[in-house]
Amino acid sequence: MLVEIDGIHSYLSVGDRCEILGRGGSRVRCEVVGFRNGCALAMPFAALDGVGLGNRVEVDDCPPEIFPHEGWLGRVIDAFAAPLDGGPPLRRGPRAYGIRNSPPPASMRKRVGEKLDVGVRTINAFLTCCQGQRLGIFSGSGVGKSLLLSMLARYNAADVVVMGLIGERGREVKEFLEEHLGPEGRARSVLVVATSDESALMRRQAAHVTLSVAEYFRDQGKKVLCMLDSVTRFAMAQREIGLSAGEPPASKGYTPTVFAELPKLLERAGPGTGEGSITGIFTVLVEGDDHNEPISDAARGILDGHVVLDRAIAQRNRFPAINVLRSISRTMPACNSPDENALVDKARRVMAVYDDMAELIRLGAYRSGSDPAVDEAIALHEPLEAFQRQAVGERTALEAGYRDLAAILGLAAPGAEGGTAKRAK
Repeated sequence: MLVEIDGIHSYLSVGDRCEILGRGGSRVRCEVVGFRNGCALAMPFAALDGVGLGNRVEVDDCPPEIFPHEGWLGRVIDAFAAPLDGGPPLRRGPRAYGIRNSPPPASMRKRVGEKLDVGVRTINAFLTCCQGQRLGIFSGSGVGKSLLLSMLARYNAADVVVMGLIGERGREVKEFLEEHLGPEGRARSVLVVATSDESALMRRQAAHVTLSVAEYFRDQGKKVLCMLDSVTRFAMAQREIGLSAGEPPASKGYTPTVFAELPKLLERAGPGTGEGSITGIFTVLVEGDDHNEPISDAARGILDGHVVLDRAIAQRNRFPAINVLRSISRTMPACNSPDENALVDKARRVMAVYDDMAELIRLGAYRSGSDPAVDEAIALHEPLEAFQRQAVGERTALEAGYRDLAAILGLAAPGAEGGTAKRAK
């Protein structure tokens, strides 16, 4: 995983690229990750077959960059922006985009925009996502994360979808294209793929390339939905790189650079300086169902909201298994009308009352009529559960979700002016 390069250390710095000229004409691309005993330490992007002592090294003096183009829509690319779908070569855009761009200055960014309809009732109603928001989906393995992502990818109202599959199963690529996106969704999407069997550098770079492609479409004035699955695999790749370079392990084996790199990646999503925006949906694979493990804790502090998928809910066969009471959208109150906020607050209070009394209700220890609030929560529990249950092939518009929720609670639906998306304050 690590190669020492001698003789050209004065020409190299951390992050530089070079190629090792191996035996038989092979060329292995590497990245400098550190220095030791007067030698540069380089990690390869691919296998080191054919590399031996005394091989020559060529330094690449160009910064890593890509040239995105509108013609990339509908394509599947790798971490070097090379086609993976067997199609023709990708068209080259006129402008270079750095792979590790910095986000626009905070003082020049526009504010979070209007609501973005994602087609999923529970998120639309309880965790409304706004244009330019960064939302995290926190889930253990096998709780329905991929199912929810497929619904968001298919039913969202964005102009362009850019999705990065980082360190995931190889079989998911074909499934995602054919079953989840379909021909119509694929026509407005770009998929960046680095599967779990690829090197740590490839997995890390694929995440940055995903954001670079999203930045290109944002600069074209598009409403971009950028989905990254997952932040945890990106962090694991960075941990692998850091440990190889000699960094000390810190929290749960994660090196300090992991927590330095996370905000550099996640902050690239958000409103731009023009009309375009990048709405980021980042999945976090929670290790051992511990939502306070290091990566979950760090990501939650950076993002603008979190959606928690609960294993207990999934075991009751209710999908998507979103735990509304443990989830929050920080931009939602300012985007909603007062009527919509009152509706959501009422539903949350009813759900919280039932959650507090659930054990007593199941044991039969609660006597009907003892507390009007509990009686109401018991009566509304099943309708609210049905509201949160949604089939993969079912789409619910933003306004329809509010109408259905108001009907369950026996309240007046938000008026036409209340249902109109407003800019966040």
